[in-house]
Amino acid sequence: MNYIDVFLEALAAERGRSRKTLESYAGDLHRADENIPGGLMNATAEDIQNYLAHLPDRPSSIARHASAIRGFYKFLMLEKIITENPAANLELPKRTRTLPKFLSVDEIELLISSAGDTKNATRLRAMLELVYASGLRVSELCELPMTAILGNKLLIHGKGAKERMVPMHERAQHALEKWLAVRDEDKSKYVFPSTGKTGHITRDGFFKILKKCAVLAGIDPSRVSPHVLRHSFASHLLAGGANLRAIQTMLGHEDISTTQIYTHVLPEKLRETVQMHHPLAHMGESDK
Repeated sequence: MNYIDVFLEALAAERGRSRKTLESYAGDLHRADENIPGGLMNATAEDIQNYLAHLPDRPSSIARHASAIRGFYKFLMLEKIITENPAANLELPKRTRTLPKFLSVDEIELLISSAGDTKNATRLRAMLELVYASGLRVSELCELPMTAILGNKLLIHGKGAKERMVPMHERAQHALEKWLAVRDEDKSKYVFPSTGKTGHITRDGFFKILKKCAVLAGIDPSRVSPHVLRHSFASHLLAGGANLRAIQTMLGHEDISTTQIYTHVLPEKLRETVQMHHPLAHMGESDK
């Protein structure tokens, strides 16, 4: 019996992991199974440690390998397929995290303003405002269903089939309302529909338009991406005195340590947690 496939099936069914995550786990586990003498089912703690120590990959990739292996053996233990866990005391390699890149508030303003100089400006401005107002992942933005709009909030179905509620400030609401008023595809279930096979604007499509906006705004395009906007959302909230737990919830981070990385790009005095405040929430009222 192929216990790797059994584990992956259980992971998909019980935890709702994304296809991309399952593919990564499958690749890592099969690679380990092929390269560890005797395979994973016969591996010792020393075999696994040696395997990880000699992987030529980046620290983050090695850590992902280790996480997949630990999860696999934990599953085997719970199912009573093995009686001893060779990964129980596995030492994970330390991950070196790259500090998130973000734009200044002024640069965000320039970027949003540049949307007025592009085709489909109303749609693009709504997308930019939503990403920066709510910290959506690019996939969450592009695939946003009409049913997600709940007044001044959005109900987001994020990673691992988890739901979260994120707020929209008035400026973002106004931009969205303007787009919905001129939106052609009334029958589409997506907020940002497309005639392509997906039925919605694609990540690549949004990425290309975003790069064009950067050029129009006089910002180096290499500094701009959908994820940079998400990083800017979190960094600016924290700089404005936001509660780190609130940011974690809005970003959909499972672990607070993932959110804490934003504290490293801010001065010490701005790391305290206070009431939520968004830098653009009350700006640009004249745009309405």
